Amino acid sequence: MKILAFEVYDDEKPYFDKYEAEYQCEITCVPDALTKDNLSLVHGYDALSILGRSFLTADIEDYLKQAGIKCCTTRTIGYNHIDINHAHEIGLALANSSYPPTGVAEYTVMFILMSLRHYKQAMYRANVNDYSLSGLQGRELNELTVGIIGTGNIGISVIQNLSGFGCKILAYDMYENDTVKKYAEYTDLDTLISSCDVISLHTPLLESTYHIINDETVTKMKDGVILVNCARGELMDVDALIHGIESQKIGALALDVIEGEDDLYHKDKRTDIISNQKIAYLRQFPNVIMTQHMAFYTNIAVSNMVRNSIKAIHDLIETGTCSTKI
Repeated sequence: MKILAFEVYDDEKPYFDKYEAEYQCEITCVPDALTKDNLSLVHGYDALSILGRSFLTADIEDYLKQAGIKCCTTRTIGYNHIDINHAHEIGLALANSSYPPTGVAEYTVMFILMSLRHYKQAMYRANVNDYSLSGLQGRELNELTVGIIGTGNIGISVIQNLSGFGCKILAYDMYENDTVKKYAEYTDLDTLISSCDVISLHTPLLESTYHIINDETVTKMKDGVILVNCARGELMDVDALIHGIESQKIGALALDVIEGEDDLYHKDKRTDIISNQKIAYLRQFPNVIMTQHMAFYTNIAVSNMVRNSIKAIHDLIETGTCSTKI
């Protein structure tokens, strides 16, 4: 069984070596994303492992199928970079990956606390020997209402973590979960949006959730609301975020992901001109925290992402199915 892995980072390589031996396969790792320009590399392989910058469009999937690729796995939970329907039509097997929700959940709580306590400005001031307190008065989480949109594994973990702070928690999801009901109250989306001091997104990117945060929903929110996104950038309309920050309707933003990040995040751009004006403009506000899509990035997550990708390929080829088949 020969596997070609794209977008392999240095910290993933030891895990690829480990699971290559465990699953008795041959793995070739390349640092680049899969594109039309390097499609010829796939010849002679049985399966591919990719990340989120490798876009499996219909034409690329057709090429892969004709080249003899039996299956593709993405080392991510989300798979909006893959044309699922076309892959099913041509019989190209697909699977995503999984990792424990705790890393992203902990990062989310960190973001909330940093936003409430103005940590970005406090850190900046300390770096220039400004130890004043003016403008840094925070709020206490135990007195606030937090809304969680999306109660899958990560959303549940966030809710469980927040339950220890004593805040009121509202939740919204199309499918209610009994575990969530122990800690939070399910409500409709409009009620959550209008009632919460902090709103955190943990829903997948679907047609129904694209730009779920927009000018209309921001207008309905409390003045000074804190918005957190560690899920998918396209869940939030960047223009609406900019308008909300400029008008001071939004009190703080904490974004690990943002619409338009694909050509920026996970790359070294220190000597480049950043042409994405909206991202460059938004990140300079004192009440906006932005990190480079790294909430997932822990040793446990990376190990699981690689292992589950290789295991899924092994199972798909050997049995025709796997636990993460999509």
